[in-house]
Amino acid sequence: QPSQQVPPQIHRRLLIENEPVPKPPQRIPPVRRNCILHTPERRIHIRYTNCLRSPRVTVVIPTLSADAALWVCVQSLQHQSFREFQTVIVDNSGRQLVRQGPPVEASILNPPANIGFGAAINLGAREFPAEFIAALNDDALPDPHWLATLVAALDAHPRAGMAASHIENESAGLLIAIDGSSKQRLPIPTEDDDCLLPSGAAALYRLELFTVLGGFDESFFLYCEDTDLGLRAHWAGWSCRYAAAARVLHRYSHSAGRASALKAYLVERNRLFLVWKCFPLRRLALVPFAALWRYLLHLSALLEGRGAAAEFRTSGQNPLQLPLFVLRAHWELLLALPRLLTARRHIRRTAQVSPEAFCELLDRHQITLPEVAAA
Repeated sequence: QPSQQVPPQIHRRLLIENEPVPKPPQRIPPVRRNCILHTPERRIHIRYTNCLRSPRVTVVIPTLSADAALWVCVQSLQHQSFREFQTVIVDNSGRQLVRQGPPVEASILNPPANIGFGAAINLGAREFPAEFIAALNDDALPDPHWLATLVAALDAHPRAGMAASHIENESAGLLIAIDGSSKQRLPIPTEDDDCLLPSGAAALYRLELFTVLGGFDESFFLYCEDTDLGLRAHWAGWSCRYAAAARVLHRYSHSAGRASALKAYLVERNRLFLVWKCFPLRRLALVPFAALWRYLLHLSALLEGRGAAAEFRTSGQNPLQLPLFVLRAHWELLLALPRLLTARRHIRRTAQVSPEAFCELLDRHQITLPEVAAA
């Protein structure tokens, strides 16, 4: 039976085969609490595992669509050359997960509602702690040496708290614009190097970093939480490594859509949240003017039929909604300002780098506003 310490409304189970639950052996090997996967009401095969030795990595996969792409992703992890890991699916769909394809080994957490991407990663890290926490989108397909390469990168660089993947044709970590917009780093380097921060679609973090910083900011819900965590990590003295051989295929914005109304609103709101939390004062003072310039660049791109604004229109959305999203985002900023200023003071009070050094870091990894508008 599940331990009494297991949080209510969260079920853990091991998806192996759709068979009747067997009788447990006379003497079940001792297990860690985070390896209790038995839910007797489910007709599934239970594998009793001696989990006294903790895996080095917990791979957390949040899912909302819970479709075939999820099971392809989980199945791909069965072929990793690095074996000291456990897979955790955080099911935000609110539906009964139905396995598709071959049997897979994974633990499942079922929050009572859609808690968002960052909160899902935090939940997986909290319930299944390990030396490293890997965030992986449910529409990503990692190379067999993905985990081995990321772990080796952090093992070789003790002050690196994050590792960015080589996401095919998409990114090698993220860059940031003067207004706080973050975009994928292109072209993709062929050699390992330092980068600003990883894309949360496929990233590895030290548990120590997660613990000290409190993980992802759950108020972001979706989008930009990886940028926020990465910037807070730099303030705390951590760095980020890019691992060129840690390759991943990714269907970008598979769950929310590449140009959805939800994405347009949350990206703008969360951009405002992170600059008020993380930007030095002299950089923060430039943000309103830079954002206004970016809005004009988006308008120009929309009229010319290019960029994200044009894609928003071609997807069937009304571009006249975009100014309303901007206004709503600024209203949400006003409501959240007391909390953000408290977080800002904490970041500055515990900072291990100077504002000047932080600004130099942003300058080294900057993307221009025209590039943001054209992306």
